[in-house]
Amino acid sequence: MIWLIYAFLMMQRVFIRVTQENINLVAFSAFLNDMVGQVFVMFVLTVAAAEVSIGLAILVVYNRLRGTIEVDDISQMKG
Repeated sequence: MIWLIYAFLMMQRVFIRVTQENINLVAFSAFLNDMVGQVFVMFVLTVAAAEVSIGLAILVVYNRLRGTIEVDDISQMKG
């Protein structure tokens, strides 16, 4: 069961990095009194949420096919 936690943490780190970039965009947008950065953040969050949901779907399908999600074995997926 620990492999599921590691796979989830890998995807969560990507989402946290995107969120940090969004905080910078909102801060600079507020500093410059410009709404473009805040609007852009909404688009980025939408894409990031879609990316996470697709990643989770891939992990679920991989788990059903192989019976395990070991991060080391995922590197064998090619083609």
